[in-house]
Amino acid sequence: MRVPYYDLSRITQSFEPELSAAISRVTQSGWFLRGESVKRFEKDFSDFIGVRHCIGTGNGLDALTLILLAMKELEGWKDEEQIEVIVPAFTFIASALAVTRAGMRPVFCDVGEDFLLDPYQVEAVITPQTKVLLPVHLYGKTCDMQTLRALARQYNLKIVEDAAQAHGAFYMGKHAGNLGDAAAFSFYPGKNLGALGDGGAVVTNDGKLAEMVRILANYGAREKYTHEVMGFNSRLDEIHAEVLSLKLKRLDEDNDRRRQIAKRYGEEVRNSHIRLPYRRNVQASVFHIYPILTTSRDKLQKHMANAGIETLIHYPTAIHLQTVYSDHGQKTFRNSERFAAEELSLPISPLLSDGEIQYIIDNLNDYKP
Repeated sequence: MRVPYYDLSRITQSFEPELSAAISRVTQSGWFLRGESVKRFEKDFSDFIGVRHCIGTGNGLDALTLILLAMKELEGWKDEEQIEVIVPAFTFIASALAVTRAGMRPVFCDVGEDFLLDPYQVEAVITPQTKVLLPVHLYGKTCDMQTLRALARQYNLKIVEDAAQAHGAFYMGKHAGNLGDAAAFSFYPGKNLGALGDGGAVVTNDGKLAEMVRILANYGAREKYTHEVMGFNSRLDEIHAEVLSLKLKRLDEDNDRRRQIAKRYGEEVRNSHIRLPYRRNVQASVFHIYPILTTSRDKLQKHMANAGIETLIHYPTAIHLQTVYSDHGQKTFRNSERFAAEELSLPISPLLSDGEIQYIIDNLNDYKP
């Protein structure tokens, strides 16, 4: 049996023939940017998240960058102030790159045993230059937002959620994306809600922030050829908006299937050489990624590959150890470095069959280092 990590062609085919019909509507309309399809998706997605505003962007990195630039503009933060943003050391590098692109300094902080920004270590790295907390809902699980919000209130900080992996996740009755001042989503094809290429969105309840994000994303212009601020071009196109509107209707169903698979992994994988961090509460995540930990990762990955099962690593190098951030000082973040060395991601597509899931579980249980 062959089990790919995430079969995009299989996912895409599962939305036919409606998907091709949606694309055809756009191509026949002759309108490809800033049209009704984008407006409709922005409305649908903001309603889904439970916020007032959604602005489609070119990708998730742009979405994060635009939020920080908009805050910088509205709050009057100056480059010479060396504004700091607290970022987890274990996440995809886009979380930090957005901070750097916005002319701010990422300050790294270790994550807890749940892979998420550890609020109890955050306070130790807050300085007078700190203006933003950037929690990442990594792998589809929401951070401890109650504690982070208390810190934000205490130190007068903004909260920008990186929700690029948390489409549909809940925290205390609210969706990820509605837990801070603003949030960024990615619609990269492999996401729980994925386009057919790059795409992203900013969501917020702050009308002034939303307006500034739109201006910045449109060359710094509110009206054509009238440029108020230094902006750039980052827009969600009509085809991707149609695709996303269609896929959004099935997002909750697909997330529930991911949770069912996660529940089976948690209950049926019984191997002392493998640690399952999410063995208990599967409702706390939408499982964009299902991570396991092992001190013999390369051997386990080879064992699974020999059985035809594709696995991936998210992420093999903690951000503070990336060459691009070598000038930030050689700090040690124990959990971030351990997870980078031990994490292995199992297939968790909502279209996995029960037989494929059983095959994965059997091979995990058969593994001996």
